[in-house]
Amino acid sequence: MRAPVPRRARGRARPLPAPGPRSRPWARALGLVAVVLVGAWLGLLVVGNVRVPVGPMNTTMTLRPSFTGGTKINVSPLGALQLDSHTAPVRLDVNVDQLDPERAQALVDRPERLSGLQDEVASDVSHGARDLALRSCVAVVTGATALGLAVYRRPRRALAAGGLALALLAASGGTAYATWNPESVLEPKFSGLLTSAPSLVGNARSIVTEFDVYQKELARLVTNVTKLYDATSTLPAYAPDPSTIRVLQVSDIHLNPASWKIIASLVRQYKVDVIVDTGDTMDHGSTAENGFLDPIEDLGAPYVWVRGNHDSQATQRYIRGLKNVHVLDDGRAKTIAGLRFAGIGDPQFTPNRSRPAGGDAANEIAGARLASALRDQKAAGTPVDVAVAHEPAAVSRTDGEVPLALAGHFHRQRTEVMKYGTRLRLEGSTGGSGLRAVEGAKPDPIQTSVLYFDRDSRRLQAWDEIELGGLGLTTAEVRRNLVEENQPGAPAGGTMSPSPGR
Repeated sequence: MRAPVPRRARGRARPLPAPGPRSRPWARALGLVAVVLVGAWLGLLVVGNVRVPVGPMNTTMTLRPSFTGGTKINVSPLGALQLDSHTAPVRLDVNVDQLDPERAQALVDRPERLSGLQDEVASDVSHGARDLALRSCVAVVTGATALGLAVYRRPRRALAAGGLALALLAASGGTAYATWNPESVLEPKFSGLLTSAPSLVGNARSIVTEFDVYQKELARLVTNVTKLYDATSTLPAYAPDPSTIRVLQVSDIHLNPASWKIIASLVRQYKVDVIVDTGDTMDHGSTAENGFLDPIEDLGAPYVWVRGNHDSQATQRYIRGLKNVHVLDDGRAKTIAGLRFAGIGDPQFTPNRSRPAGGDAANEIAGARLASALRDQKAAGTPVDVAVAHEPAAVSRTDGEVPLALAGHFHRQRTEVMKYGTRLRLEGSTGGSGLRAVEGAKPDPIQTSVLYFDRDSRRLQAWDEIELGGLGLTTAEVRRNLVEENQPGAPAGGTMSPSPGR
């Protein structure tokens, strides 16, 4: 009979379990960060918003995670506008829930109250921001703590998640405060029906110098927006400031027939005085395409045109024969709608996208000829206000000889002030790149701009960049831009740098 094994011995005989793999510290840290971010976002989503009356509007303010920051104001059903108000990992969303008819009508009945509306709105927004900050703190702490407790089932770890969420929100708020840009409201980006807003409330100069007129237009706008919430209505058309010249810049239409309807509509909406086309209106420059140009005569404004590398000499001869068209070439200057233009056609004709040996050098030579013509005009006492060419390589040679130079060719909008003070504006494709729109993964947008000039100085004051969704899309955006001299705090009477004597 076997002797019983003592209990102590039996305990020692059992093999110990193999030690499991130790969790890595960085994995635990990443997991905690994920819990904090997801929990904070859920908290903001559920309870992180406040309802605030702002002037005549009832709004809902919300903080949302974002890579770029900024402020987005949603005015349903009219559209939205975005402001580059700050740079931080949080975005402020303001939803206009409804316009209070009684408060809006009170402003219309007593227009003198508009003078104090700015302070009232600022006070309302400040009060709402404080409430939103407090509620957001509670939301992120509650969300991160609750999710931490559900994941870790340890109160200490859950409280750590809540504390980290609060620290993250505080850091984001500090970054937003440090980068806050109150002037961002002067350069909003519109979408939806609000794309007509710049033409409704006027250009930068009229707002600054004729604020009483702006107040009256604002009162009319408030009245009509109130009607929109009750029934469909038409927003009022803004009567342009008589001292403002409005120029519609188009480019690179590339045989897209839809462009003419868009241009005609913008001419009416913005009361455009003159249209400037910086070339590539055609695609192959053939005689068979010439009939495409006929609608230019009925666009409702003078049409200034310069030849692009897809436009042939035959194209130029045909368009020169159309009514209300002014062809620029060889540096010759023409005065249209109060502005003096001079331009030169593209020296290269490359309808099949081939690039001859001349390349940019050919355009630089053409640009040098244009610059020489500009100097001759200045010496004769008839200085040119706007230089026009198709390719930037040509028009950049006019730096220092003219206040503004316009070009296209690259199918994207860009603005810069060159070394010697000339502002260069590149227009995108007003034809959405024509048939080329279907070649890429996404359709190219249709782009054009409205430029505002002071009639006395003939200098650019502001411009609106307009972008419509490309082939098959229906989106629309308008972004207002001001020249540096019109920015808040800028010295008055900014001038172009003197010519370097090239």
